[in-house]
Amino acid sequence: MSAALLIDILLWGSVFGVGLIAFRRGPPVFKASLREGTMDFINIVPRIALGVIGSGYIAAIIPQEVITGWLGPDSGWLGVATAVVAGAATPGGPVIGFSIGTVALKSGGGVPQVVAYVVAWALFAFQRVILWEIPFMPARFVWFRCAVSVPFPFVAAAIAMVIGKP
Repeated sequence: MSAALLIDILLWGSVFGVGLIAFRRGPPVFKASLREGTMDFINIVPRIALGVIGSGYIAAIIPQEVITGWLGPDSGWLGVATAVVAGAATPGGPVIGFSIGTVALKSGGGVPQVVAYVVAWALFAFQRVILWEIPFMPARFVWFRCAVSVPFPFVAAAIAMVIGKP
């Protein structure tokens, strides 16, 4: 069984399981959850399409030599540090962050560098910290959280270097 098939089975199984829970709670809950799920699906599909198309444009615009030079497998820890800064500076949601990571990987980026990019983006994207976290949480806590999170992209990259290419 391939990994993609296993992931598909797990995802659809979880959808079925949550649907069963909603169905058991009664028709109003089931109908409301169906309506909400449908609206979420309708809202996310254009974002995914734009992210995939946008990442294709990014791949066409950025020369492959730049990606292999800065984030290539031979760039080492300097490439990991560059990827961490780039990940933190990347605006947008998961569709953008993961798409750019995929483009970098397909354009010759090293696995550890791309892993560091995605982990840094997920932990402390500057625009998310400024626009969402600071207004809702104390700034001191947010900056402490970001400071504590700094080693994680480097640890993830080190693990990717030890494991090798997945």
